[in-house]
Amino acid sequence: MSGLKVLAVEDESLVAMQLEDMLYEFGCELVGLAMRVNRGVEMAEQLPQIDFAVLDVNIAGDKVYPIAEKLRQRGVPLVFATGYGRAGVDEVWHDCPIVQKPYTASELELHIGSALAAKTGAR
Repeated sequence: MSGLKVLAVEDESLVAMQLEDMLYEFGCELVGLAMRVNRGVEMAEQLPQIDFAVLDVNIAGDKVYPIAEKLRQRGVPLVFATGYGRAGVDEVWHDCPIVQKPYTASELELHIGSALAAKTGAR
């Protein structure tokens, strides 16, 4: 995962900091951190390179799906993070890896690997 550019969407500051630390340990570069859906949509549209994204499903009471849709249009692999597990993600997105909060670095790494493998067809 070294050198991969990541967009993260997370509205809880402590979780965002922990996620940033995990991504840094994986060798990734955080190219954007959005704490609101509208900012995440802007980043999804405007950032020149995003290799994958980690999206909290519920951002300040709003669902993250508008961001996910923009990223899907660009072919960016997604990992959803939610405290509700698979039940907390709309069924249309169940083809994406879903990590349940609270997650460990190894769980996140596994799900990111799944997202990247699915993009390359190595599933």
